[in-house]
Amino acid sequence: MVISQSIYKRILEKKKQLDSFRPLDKMQLKKLHEDFLVEYVYDSTSIEGNTLSLNETRLVLQEGITIGGKTLGEHLDVENQKQALQWVEGFVRGKKQIREADILIIHRITLKGISDYWAGRYKESQNRILGSKLKTAQPYKVGSEVQNLIHSLKSNPEKYNPIELAAFAHHEIARIHPFVDGNGRVARLLCNLVLMRHGYPFIIIRNKDRKKYFACLEKAHFGNFKVFADFIALRVEESLMRYINALAKTTPKNELIPLSALAKHSPYSQEYLSLLARRGILPATKINGAWHSSREELDKYYKASGRV
Repeated sequence: MVISQSIYKRILEKKKQLDSFRPLDKMQLKKLHEDFLVEYVYDSTSIEGNTLSLNETRLVLQEGITIGGKTLGEHLDVENQKQALQWVEGFVRGKKQIREADILIIHRITLKGISDYWAGRYKESQNRILGSKLKTAQPYKVGSEVQNLIHSLKSNPEKYNPIELAAFAHHEIARIHPFVDGNGRVARLLCNLVLMRHGYPFIIIRNKDRKKYFACLEKAHFGNFKVFADFIALRVEESLMRYINALAKTTPKNELIPLSALAKHSPYSQEYLSLLARRGILPATKINGAWHSSREELDKYYKASGRV
C-alpha cells in the first residue's frame, strides 16, 4: 500500500458510514452537491489564475450574472468547469470504461470558447510546468503515453486501491502534460472520475493549498509518489467528513465545529490542533476557510495516541 495505513483505515471507516446512509436523502444531497460544485469550480479555476471570487463564481454559475471587471475568458472558464464536472458525473453513472477519447472530451469542454483550436487536441511542441524541474513528455510520445495511462486505469497492474489509482491518474496527466493549456483542470477532473467510479464523493483541492499541492506533485514527479497519494487521500477524507456531517443525525459528539471551539474540549490550543489537522493526524475538513473537526474525532485521536 502506498497511502499511509492510518489515513486509509480512517477513510474506509468513513466510507462505510456514508454507505450506511444509502439511499441518500435527495434534498440534502442536492444542496450539498450544489455547494461542492461551486467550491470545486472556484478552487480548480483559481489555482490556474482565475480571479473570480467564490461568491462571484456562485453568481455566475447559479444566477447567470456577468461580473464587471472580469474577462470573458474567466467567465467561460468557470462555466466550462461546471459543464466538465457534470459530464464526468454523467460518465460515471453510465458505468463505461474510460477511453483516450474521453480525456479529449474533458479537455474540449475545459477550453471551449477559450481556445477552440487547441480544445480536445494534444500539444504539438514541447511545453513545461512553471516552477518545476520536470521534463514533460515530448509531443510525439503523448498519444502513446495517454494510452498507457488508460491501460493502467483498466488493468491496474500496480494493484492500487481506488484512492491511489485516482492520485496516479492525476499525476500521470500532470507528468505527461499532453495539452497546451488545461492540464491541471483535466488532471483534477480525471482524478475525481476515478474516485466517483468507486463510490467516493468528488474532492476539492483548494487554491489555499496550492503551494503544498504543487510541492507534493513535484515530489511525485521525482519518485516520491506516496506524498502525493497521501495529499489526495486527505482530500478524500475531508469530503467524506462533510458528506457525513450533512447526512448523519447531528449529535454534540459528531458535529463538525471550528477548531477554536474544539480546543475548549481539549488540553491543546487551537494552533496545535490546526497543526495536527494540516499534518493529517487529526481528521479535519475546511468549511468557509476554517478547519473543522468533531469531539468524536478528537477522542479517537486521544485513544490512538495512548492518551486515554
